[in-house]
Amino acid sequence: MQYEQFIEINPNIRFGKPCIKGTRITVQDVLEMLAGGMSFEDILIDFPQLDMEKIRAALAFAASRERKVKMVAA
Repeated sequence: MQYEQFIEINPNIRFGKPCIKGTRITVQDVLEMLAGGMSFEDILIDFPQLDMEKIRAALAFAASRERKVKMVAA
């Protein structure tokens, strides 16, 4: 998954948190919705500016960050 086409970090949007491009929805927002029990379908209904590819990009971005953390700590 090439999440870079869907995720951006802009210091002027949401204090520089990684966001879905063209929105103010952060990767953290998406992860918290999923962790809180929302289904993909629920998220898509509540946030029509998202699609499955953008949700997957948020997950891929988080996974990439996690891999980097583990590499640095090793």
